[in-house]
Amino acid sequence: MKAIDNKELILSLEELEKEKGIKKSYVIEAIETALVTAYKRNFDSLENVRVDIDKQTGATHIYAIKDVTEQAKDEATEISLEDAHKINKELKIGDQVDVEIVPKDFGRIAAQTAKQVIIQKLREVEREVIFNEFNERKGEIVSGIIQKADKNIVIMDLGRLEGIMPTKEQIPTEHYHVNDKIKGYVLDVEKGQKGAPQVIITRSHPDFVRKLLELEIPEIYEGVIEIKSVSRDPGYRSKVAVYSPDPNIDPVGSCVGQKGVRIQNVINELHGEKIDVIEWNEDPSIFIASSLLPAQIMAVDIKEDEKFAQVIVRDDQLSLAIGKAGQNARLAAKLTNWKIDIKSESQFREILMNKQENEEKENTEETNEN
Repeated sequence: MKAIDNKELILSLEELEKEKGIKKSYVIEAIETALVTAYKRNFDSLENVRVDIDKQTGATHIYAIKDVTEQAKDEATEISLEDAHKINKELKIGDQVDVEIVPKDFGRIAAQTAKQVIIQKLREVEREVIFNEFNERKGEIVSGIIQKADKNIVIMDLGRLEGIMPTKEQIPTEHYHVNDKIKGYVLDVEKGQKGAPQVIITRSHPDFVRKLLELEIPEIYEGVIEIKSVSRDPGYRSKVAVYSPDPNIDPVGSCVGQKGVRIQNVINELHGEKIDVIEWNEDPSIFIASSLLPAQIMAVDIKEDEKFAQVIVRDDQLSLAIGKAGQNARLAAKLTNWKIDIKSESQFREILMNKQENEEKENTEETNEN
């Protein structure tokens, strides 16, 4: 029986391998698998079939895999020993044999199937290229046009694919509208349904502030000034700890800029979110005191092994140090990675007095017992 010839297929696959890097053998295997499905679907066949495509000529051979029996009761799956010997005289009962078949119109079906598989593989490769491209852009800022915006998700057009900004990655004080152009930070790249890459965009992550500062302030980009840590309450306030090993550089002044111009550009991008720029210090007491700005700190007592700091402020500075709903203290703790307990001067005195009274009481009780 004549095989289905398709030299054009092989030439196409060789071109595909050269241009797109898709292995010819990989596509041929996929076409073979697809042709088995196509044969069974189009010919309503119960046969166990196998398809072989010659990798040099493109000749397509279709085989029905049959069990050798004395008498074939089910012609779809069995072949008599007598008929099997016409193919190979050494076959015996219980063996399996490949019987070549050429169904009518299968050449047309094969051509359509091959075309569909090639298109599918091209899509897969294109998705993989885009996935790898954006995967390398993790940690970068991208711009996009909002295509969809509701309370659950914002979808951005990034050019070659979509960016998705879930609720938790949005700034709660911002309102997003279709056709608005916005910036976002590439948090992650995932493979979504059917393998299509999805770019997860964030505007609420602390690293979005970090990257905006890097883009706005050349000294950070060049490594002259280092951002040590960022803590953030998205939409309301951020604290950024900066440091320069060069004693001639003022890291805070460089970040803020003349009349606050540099930092203002970042604040504008964040639609008014306040940014406190603090100088990092290797001495935790100094760093913790700075992190609680704008409050003025009287004293910091630290317990290094517990990473715990007791901070004392003047009575009129307590609410400022703690901040509205504890925001300032919470951001300072995140920035420094220390547990911080803030007490006013009068509260601390009261604690000391109570402690002193308790000690005196204990001493008195011990004296009475003796």
